[in-house]
Amino acid sequence: MASTCQRQCICATLFILGFWVSQAMSRSLHEASMPEQHELWMGRFGRVYKDSEEKEMRFKIFKANVELINSFNGVGSRSYKLSVNEFADQTNEEFVASRNGYKRSSPRKSSATSPFKYQNVTKVPSSMDWRKKGAVTPVKDQGQCAAKINGFEDVPSNSEKALLKAVANQPVSVAIDASGSDFQFYSSGVFTGECGTSLDHGVTAVGYGTSADGTKYWLVKNSWGTEWGVDGYIMMQRDVDASEGVCGIAMEASYPTA
Repeated sequence: MASTCQRQCICATLFILGFWVSQAMSRSLHEASMPEQHELWMGRFGRVYKDSEEKEMRFKIFKANVELINSFNGVGSRSYKLSVNEFADQTNEEFVASRNGYKRSSPRKSSATSPFKYQNVTKVPSSMDWRKKGAVTPVKDQGQCAAKINGFEDVPSNSEKALLKAVANQPVSVAIDASGSDFQFYSSGVFTGECGTSLDHGVTAVGYGTSADGTKYWLVKNSWGTEWGVDGYIMMQRDVDASEGVCGIAMEASYPTA
């Protein structure tokens, strides 16, 4: 029988061998040619094209998106990262058309001074995550989400302070501008956003907090499946200079009453 010392040496050797195999595989994937990356991506997401012409077209889009993502992530000062997700063979125009179906209502009359349910709240927790309180359903891939709410109340428009009061007390439906490529490929970190205020997507603010570097954020649940973002969620910068909030998050917030 092998001695304790021999067994330890064998285990150490196997560990080192496994480590180098893992490193070699990582390098292989990283160094794969663009066509190989596309094939690997197709296998991961089960993508099948109808013919060689469509595959060639999608490959060109995939290549352009991968280059965009790598270029973005190559800048070290970014507060968030992008990744090659399941939408990598779609142009941004195709992505927006298939995923962002929110139709903005007529301009709301409420303002930062309008009364609402939580107007008298004077103190809120420093952070909130309604997932931990069992108030948030699992993330689904709903594409253009058609949720039916029988009754709701508005949060005063263009006031992150009012939105904070509401989210401190319950999850809140918000509309955002999610049309940019950065949103399409968001992967992690606090999204400080290349976005405007042309509201085109409905999501849910389920909490808020502060990142390790001191950046305040909204915790937002999306409806594009768990492969997108951080298990289907995104952290969006909070307390910005613009009254409408990043990507217009404070413009049309509301909470269900029935």
